[in-house]
Amino acid sequence: MFIDHAKIHLKAGDGGNGMVSFHTEKYITNGGPDGGDGGKGGDIIFYASEELTTLQNFRFKHKFVAENGSNGMNRKMYGKGGENLRIAVPVGTVMKDLETGKVIADFTTPGQEEVVCKGGRGGQGNIHFSNAIRQAPKFARAGIPGEERDVSIELKLIADVGLVGFPNAGKSTLLSVITSAKPKIADYPFTTLEPMLGVVSVGDTSFVVADIPGLIEGASEGNGLGHDFLRHIERTRLLIHVVDVSAQDGREPISDFDQINEELRQFNPLLETRPQVVVGNKIDQADEEVAKAFQKEMEDRGYKVFMMSAAISEGTKELVDYVASEIQKLPPTILTEAAKEETLYEFKPEEKFTIEIEDGVYCVLGDWIRVVLESTNFDDPESLAYFQRALRKNGVIDALEKAGCKEGDPVRIFDLEFDFIE
Repeated sequence: MFIDHAKIHLKAGDGGNGMVSFHTEKYITNGGPDGGDGGKGGDIIFYASEELTTLQNFRFKHKFVAENGSNGMNRKMYGKGGENLRIAVPVGTVMKDLETGKVIADFTTPGQEEVVCKGGRGGQGNIHFSNAIRQAPKFARAGIPGEERDVSIELKLIADVGLVGFPNAGKSTLLSVITSAKPKIADYPFTTLEPMLGVVSVGDTSFVVADIPGLIEGASEGNGLGHDFLRHIERTRLLIHVVDVSAQDGREPISDFDQINEELRQFNPLLETRPQVVVGNKIDQADEEVAKAFQKEMEDRGYKVFMMSAAISEGTKELVDYVASEIQKLPPTILTEAAKEETLYEFKPEEKFTIEIEDGVYCVLGDWIRVVLESTNFDDPESLAYFQRALRKNGVIDALEKAGCKEGDPVRIFDLEFDFIE
């Protein structure tokens, strides 16, 4: 099965907690703090691999979590950093943030790497909090949570030439004749249910051709195979529009041509400007007048037209030679510039906490408040005083009062619950 889009959840590793420890050694009293820092959480890194051609690896697995950093240790020893999680995707994969719809990365070259989620920083051990006044700190800093996000990934095949047209127009037959690809061919609609790639060699040059499954009316709105495969046309440099001129089943070749072009335009207006070569196929079964009328109309519109019968290889050599020469004149059509433009985010201050009311309890939530809570030693007066100052300085007390919290109302910060005191 050809899998070309998926939605996944990513979670980078959390940073390890700093250590509260004091140096102990025989004959040495009051050795002082020696708690080490926690290790950094592992990053989630995606990279483009030529060995993959589909997103099959994401068909059943939709959650990826990197390793957490280890906690700091005594004797000033740092915790081990979490292993980075490296995930391979095919060349041509586009990754977007599900919440914002912005492009995170566009993997257009083999070996390209992108850090999609950064691991959290490790917390500081108590060696960092000693000074002339506080010589024996009994608290340390908790590690920072790793980045977490939901993303969508979709594969857009990178091919030089795309074959487009109605089902059963002869695209698969043409691909099998001009390349060594072996698509499934039969005389009924939707024989091709997934894109097929083939390489055409002409002298010292070669180019990649993609057979895009046949389109129908409403494809740009998702009808038929619709959106599933229209995306694969976007990266091609040139289109070969295959039209069945045999007019079987009462079809009208010129109408078919216009209908497919309209679907392409509605899906992506840029496709309207993509160079296009027209192939009038199945001339061995066509009425001569119908075939000539179609050829004249296309040439009058400025298209290069090839009339052929792909099934018996009639006229295919001329088409291949022409496309090979045209491809060398065209720049690669890659959406990298659009991806870079979309990754520009407007800076917004990070929200440190939120307040929700659950069954009359005022709950303070957020990564920042969690780190403050886990960094506090409630048995140590200095650490407790720091916790109280942090709540007031960063607006938690004011926000609780604004939310309607009054003297004696219950407040919960993760596992800590207490009565509010103004």
